[in-house]
Amino acid sequence: MILKKDFPYGPRRANRPAHIHLPRGYEFTDQRYPVMYFFDGHNLFRDRDATYGKSWGMEEFLNAWPKDMILVGLECGHEGQERLSEYLPYPADRDSWFSAFEPRGEQTMDWIVSQVKPSIDSWYRTIPFRECTGIGGSSMGGLMALYAAVRYNRWFSKAACVSSAIGMCMGPLMTDMERYSISPDTRVYLSWGTQEVRGLADPNREDRESGVYHCNRRAAQALTDRGAAARLRCQVGGGHREADWEKLVPEFMDFLWRM
Repeated sequence: MILKKDFPYGPRRANRPAHIHLPRGYEFTDQRYPVMYFFDGHNLFRDRDATYGKSWGMEEFLNAWPKDMILVGLECGHEGQERLSEYLPYPADRDSWFSAFEPRGEQTMDWIVSQVKPSIDSWYRTIPFRECTGIGGSSMGGLMALYAAVRYNRWFSKAACVSSAIGMCMGPLMTDMERYSISPDTRVYLSWGTQEVRGLADPNREDRESGVYHCNRRAAQALTDRGAAARLRCQVGGGHREADWEKLVPEFMDFLWRM
């Protein structure tokens, strides 16, 4: 069952739609469920809602997966370059094209934990504790998911960071990893595809040389140094697109929730 609800997004005085998956049979039980939040929620479930006409196929996956849970996919703003500000938690490096955008990622996360999550926990039978709450996203959404796992660790114990745009923010991100308390039960999945990496000698072989690899490895090492669990995944032949991210769904969901 997929429901759609609007949430007022205070920083822009506008609504942001949420795509909410409830497990099959939800209405016939009194069971409570873990929850995972995702950025770019319009791309999760149905092709007709997805920006480029291809979703992650999450509805079909969840209906066949043995663990029942609630998923909440939150949309960004679609006017102009709103998404790039809403999903940017730090000022980008000066030599990055993203440096022109105002970072409103902290405001976005504050909105999620102070408005969205309390509403979801009130409306639905959730297990509200951090141990049963995760977050995920791709590209800028992947950067936000990693940021949430670090800065908002008291709310989120799991993060799927797929093709994350972390390279432009490595300095402040690493500083936060050292500054904030990260619980040792935290689990973070970090992936990238070889087709995304410019100048890679052979995109048909696993990447252990690019700057993208080194950024993800550095983040994973910082997490494991704090006692958390991190998994690095190079998707050989993977590109920056929903069709390839869909292939990773079973892997990161199992790592975060079933291992």
